[in-house]
Amino acid sequence: MLRSWRADLAVVLGSGLNSIAGDGIESVPYSEFSEIPRPSVPGHRGEFSLREIGSARVIFAQGRVHLYERRTAGEVTSIVRVLASAGVRRLILTNAAGAVNKKFNTGDWMMITDHLNLTGTSPLLGSPNFLDMSEPYSPALRKLFSSAAKRIGLELRQGVYAALNGPQYETPAEARMLQRLGADAVGMSTVLEVIQARALAMEIAGFSCITNLAAGLPSAKLSHEEVLAVGSAAAEKFSRLLVAALPDL
Repeated sequence: MLRSWRADLAVVLGSGLNSIAGDGIESVPYSEFSEIPRPSVPGHRGEFSLREIGSARVIFAQGRVHLYERRTAGEVTSIVRVLASAGVRRLILTNAAGAVNKKFNTGDWMMITDHLNLTGTSPLLGSPNFLDMSEPYSPALRKLFSSAAKRIGLELRQGVYAALNGPQYETPAEARMLQRLGADAVGMSTVLEVIQARALAMEIAGFSCITNLAAGLPSAKLSHEEVLAVGSAAAEKFSRLLVAALPDL
């Protein structure tokens, strides 16, 4: 079903961001693919949504699995391989992230320019696949989305995303460490998917929805409920950005 949809573009949706997919023509549950584990985290539906936006056909992957669900790097990136086998060549990855950069606010969107893989693993383990990662996020796609954001008056932050294993949130000391390492946002996903996608010659754009401030910055305690609520409220911004960018994609 995914291959017959003939989509060149797919979007992976992070926590609280399901509404970006809108009303699809058809939904295909992950359970139809034996290689994709079932997500266990609230806010991750576990299905592909097929949708037409203008003249473009898009596959939305609603939810993902994570290392902290006792999954391997290979299992975490299974969705990417399924999308690649369906003919997808451009992949947009979204996530919910905590701000390490003190200039960021909750509800902001950050376009990822680079990342720090602090998970201690890789989906390429087991073979001598020496992959060049000098440009993990497509400069051409970043330029395209920057232009689209300006056209619609959306403030689009840019920065470095750091991935940790989770599921616990970072400590204040860890947040300070990430700042010194050059991170602007921190989360528990995305970078392994980027590595797998680049190994499959896919073109990548990545976006973080800033759903909370990292530990040590806010006065409130961190919670997944907060992440889902802020992500849901910010989803409309990214939907507008995607619609604005699609004609150039």
